[in-house]
Amino acid sequence: MSGDLIGVTGSTGQLGSRIARLLADAGVRQRLLVRDAGRAPDLPNAEVATAAYGEHSALLDALDGVHTLMLLSATESADRVSLHKATIDAAVAAGVQRIVYTSFAGAAPGATFTFARDHWHTEQHLRAAGVDFTFLRDNLYLDFVPGFVAEDGAIRGPAGDGRVAAVARDDVAAVAAHVLTTEGHGGATYDLTGPTAFTLAEAAAVLSAAWGRPVRYEPETLDEAYRSRESFDAPAWEVAGWVTSYAAIASGELSHTSTAVADLTGRAPISLEQLLTGTVGAG
Repeated sequence: MSGDLIGVTGSTGQLGSRIARLLADAGVRQRLLVRDAGRAPDLPNAEVATAAYGEHSALLDALDGVHTLMLLSATESADRVSLHKATIDAAVAAGVQRIVYTSFAGAAPGATFTFARDHWHTEQHLRAAGVDFTFLRDNLYLDFVPGFVAEDGAIRGPAGDGRVAAVARDDVAAVAAHVLTTEGHGGATYDLTGPTAFTLAEAAAVLSAAWGRPVRYEPETLDEAYRSRESFDAPAWEVAGWVTSYAAIASGELSHTSTAVADLTGRAPISLEQLLTGTVGAG
């Protein structure tokens, strides 16, 4: 498999750039599919092709000769599922044999988190596409947790006392690079989580200790959450995604922890404390 050409979408983003870097460090041949070639990372053994999600003709050219495609989910939008489906269809038409897709924990048609429903529909389309596939069902990104804190030091959301097994982007990237370059993952679904599931009150305590200033969690009701986000003047689908991500924590849908990161990478997943204090790998 080491000689097969791997295509990577999203390499100008936070997760895709990490995956592309790991593949480059391993000496893997890859083709980076980007909208703007000028923003593509400069990596050894990496070609650059210009194509956006859903652009059939451009994708056919960009994916010519690609054996395995790392399909990162597109930027959240009202038509993200249709873009995913069109990209999968173009990959199959171009002769791609294997697609690894970044899905989401608990992806299901009735998931509380609206974007998890989008991922389920994408998974179903990929299952029916006739190519080998692997789903990486990431939990919420651990990297997002510090961003939950408002300027006044409060985390606000309708998460109740629910727990979230948030996972670091670095761990997702390490799993992805391993799956892309090894055999035995056909048809597999991997739940990627951090080492523990924590409440937002517990996260606030960890943030307080790491930052040396008070951080608190203030639970909201669903109505309060929608009203408090009206000032952002965002489209309804985006607001629903924000609010239901917290509601999915409250429902327990994001509380499951798995051993997949350790099983596939050989190292324990990163904790919130390690992410905040920069002690990953210490001890």
